[in-house]
Amino acid sequence: MTKTSLLFTLLFSLTTYSYSQIGLGDTMVNSADRLILSDSRITLGGYGEIDFNNPLRTSNGDKRNGSFDVHRMVFLTGYKFNDRLSFVTELEIEHIKEVYIEQAFIDYRLNDYIHFRAGLMLIPMGIVNEYHEPVTFNGVERPNLDKYIIPTTWREIGAGFSGTIPEVGLRYQAYIVNGLSSYDNEAALSGKNGLRSGRQKGAQTTFSHPNGTFRLEYFGLNNLKIGFSGYFGKTQSTLYDNVGEIENYNVASADSSVVGMSMFLADARYKKNGFEARAQYVFGNIANSTQYNNMFGNDVASAIQGYYVEAGYDLLRVFPKKFEKRLVAFFRYENYNTHHKVASELTKNDSYNRTDFTTGLTFHLDKGVALKADFQQFRNAKLGSSINNQVNFGVGVWF
Repeated sequence: MTKTSLLFTLLFSLTTYSYSQIGLGDTMVNSADRLILSDSRITLGGYGEIDFNNPLRTSNGDKRNGSFDVHRMVFLTGYKFNDRLSFVTELEIEHIKEVYIEQAFIDYRLNDYIHFRAGLMLIPMGIVNEYHEPVTFNGVERPNLDKYIIPTTWREIGAGFSGTIPEVGLRYQAYIVNGLSSYDNEAALSGKNGLRSGRQKGAQTTFSHPNGTFRLEYFGLNNLKIGFSGYFGKTQSTLYDNVGEIENYNVASADSSVVGMSMFLADARYKKNGFEARAQYVFGNIANSTQYNNMFGNDVASAIQGYYVEAGYDLLRVFPKKFEKRLVAFFRYENYNTHHKVASELTKNDSYNRTDFTTGLTFHLDKGVALKADFQQFRNAKLGSSINNQVNFGVGVWF
């Protein structure tokens, strides 16, 4: 056996042992947490999604092509320096051609209840932003609420504390982080896409104001997990570069290029005897939107809002034979509005008040492999707007 093959055999055996101890089906941890919980010095992991999306004919009969996409392939590496200190990094390739670092942070265990973290980390807002491995959620695509309101996948550079208190069934996170960008040579925020284009993703990020975020997750009730998250601060702007306090006009311009943010989110997950359900509600207040819109001619809202409810059932549970595989039929209703409230000088754009219906099947061939198929219907509240339908097929893996 060559040295190279011996190395890969060793790494594979370490990784397999680690995951067998943690449990692939444990939805309390995501990929990064699993690496940290591993007993191995070096741990490998990853997940990926390959999708097919086919919009159906429009109301006027126009045919639309479908598309195949290697949506994302993600590779994770964890290194444990000692029993207390670990490093996690996550490399993501999207659509074959876009490469990102999604996470890169150290985790230092101060004691059994407190961990210190620093680096590029996920903002702990909601279910999917933290638990977005493809076998952990139903539907080929992630909920659009998480795309346009939160916005997933949201990560920033920062530092703070996390931990679990099993005696009371509580997990917590609290970080000081860099914020979203509202201006970097051009305005980044809009009424249609909300905050999504403001993600800096840890790439030469602008820092002008610190932000804070936290999450509390309670798992002390059987089969039920409840979460509450918050985010507070201001966006970042490159207009603060080289501006002195005596330059009143430039300072005022820089101040107008920034909006204040306060976001609150509540979520719940329930799973028992083949039945599973989840729900999420998020509200975000955006301050200084009037000045921002006046400066750039944009239509950013003063408040955004969204929610969804989802229920599913494992159809294989109806058979007397116990199957290791699962076939989950599910339905999800979601509403997300990036113009929930607007300042007096703006008129609400009802096309930004959107409702999605998603129904489909998730076939779990293994705890780490899922085949997916679903039908989606997209509507908005604008009078006379068309209804768009789409079918999706996909395969997701997590190891």
